[in-house]
Amino acid sequence: MTRYAKYFKHGSTPQSQPASPKQARNAAGGYAFVVSPWTRLERFLILGAEGGTYYASEQKLVLANARGVAACLDEDGVRAVAMIVAISEAGRAPKQSPAIFALAMACAHPHDVTRTAALAALPRVCRTGAQLFEFLTTVQELRGWGRGLRKAVSRWYLAKTPDALAYQVVKYRQREGFTHRDALRLAGGAMANGAMGPRSLEVDALLRFITTGSDGFGARTVVRSGKTSHYDAIPVEALPRLVMAFTELQGETNEARAAQLITDHGLTHEMVPTTLHGSPLVWRALLEQMPMTAMLRNLGRLTTLGVLAQGSEGTALVVSRLADADRLAKARVHPLAVLVALNTYRMGHGVRGGKQWTPVPQVTAALERAFYLAFGGIPATKARTLFALDVSGSMGMGQVAGMTGITPRVGSAAMAMATMRAQRHFLMMGFSHELVPLHLHPRMSLQEVINTVSAVPMGGTDCALPMLWAARTRTPVDAFVVYTDNETWFGQVHPHQALDQYRQKMGIAAKVIVVGIHTGVLAGPGN
Repeated sequence: MTRYAKYFKHGSTPQSQPASPKQARNAAGGYAFVVSPWTRLERFLILGAEGGTYYASEQKLVLANARGVAACLDEDGVRAVAMIVAISEAGRAPKQSPAIFALAMACAHPHDVTRTAALAALPRVCRTGAQLFEFLTTVQELRGWGRGLRKAVSRWYLAKTPDALAYQVVKYRQREGFTHRDALRLAGGAMANGAMGPRSLEVDALLRFITTGSDGFGARTVVRSGKTSHYDAIPVEALPRLVMAFTELQGETNEARAAQLITDHGLTHEMVPTTLHGSPLVWRALLEQMPMTAMLRNLGRLTTLGVLAQGSEGTALVVSRLADADRLAKARVHPLAVLVALNTYRMGHGVRGGKQWTPVPQVTAALERAFYLAFGGIPATKARTLFALDVSGSMGMGQVAGMTGITPRVGSAAMAMATMRAQRHFLMMGFSHELVPLHLHPRMSLQEVINTVSAVPMGGTDCALPMLWAARTRTPVDAFVVYTDNETWFGQVHPHQALDQYRQKMGIAAKVIVVGIHTGVLAGPGN
């Protein structure tokens, strides 16, 4: 007699088989609940798809996410644009490229209301000249230069104060094969005098500087395509002081004078000619007013030049800034950006080029503290939390959001530390041949955490295992938090089934949170 029941057990389906019609096969061969297009859009805007995942190529993920963006734009374009703006302005993403790509798609959408909303959002998403150039490079591949796009680009320039525009013009002179002159040329007639309303003499002087350089301020006549245009003289003194100082700096050879110009006018390293890039005096002056993200990117150079050294004024200044939570928040510094800076600085050499340095211990320690500060105030909860970390081989490959040196293992260790420091009642476990304790505590350094996790013998990542273990040991848990690269297939029961069994056995309304420490996450195991 055949026992048909042996092939079917209610509430226990292997993860290599679907447990619900709402599930789909993931890239690893398992089955997970399909998230909504809106959840997929949010994840893409935060994580992007750069570098792909262990199981899926970058091209496959980009195409899948682009289809997800298009689906949201088709359903409610205005809502999609609002989400793009909100995530960009809140600084939730380590990189702006996904938001810029999605905004360019919205600008090319066939619905007028969606295009209008997207074009109006251009200055809110593309806040710097570099981001504007990236947008223009992308949008040109998706659509032509119509009147709406020309006006939007014109507004990007004309809505800024003269000083704010001057800063963008001399800091971001060329990116992505674009210059400001290229952008103004493509904006065409929308930039003509009076076409976008009256503007100040300072703005007119800046536009003349962009299109003709320092020698184009006299009256002139231009013939283009058979059309003659007359331009009145503009006094060069109408240019903002920043532009005048930038122009003077380009021909300066005296380091002391260059440093004085930088100090007096707040010039940045992008504005300094290459002939002065090796000057410690110039870089000490630059450090005084250097924006936070630029400081993070240039810590190695500052150390190589001796500006950062044991007991130096530069080191004291950097340590002080990294300890300023308000400064980090105002600069929209993403925690992963700090983590990249920490990882690169600790290595003692850059990813590209031959630059090497000996890390200053105080700076390294300040970077690690700044990583936690960049999260803001993580509220403490009374929830009994079980953290389960994936230690499999795939966690040591690839990069989170395309960020150099930040593998899923590094990202998961850092996130676990950040949340562990805010929790009072927690257990730290790892996916080995079975669920095993991880001997971690909140005061360990990030490197100590990574070393501890890396020493655990790897095993299959079964996202149901934390609930099965807690049920078997009758451990009270309010929240199960799994850190993995999220593409899983291993296990004889689906996570949501294990959660249901745990709830019934323990009488606790527990929840599961699966954190995908990788790019392009398309599906989750349910909650």
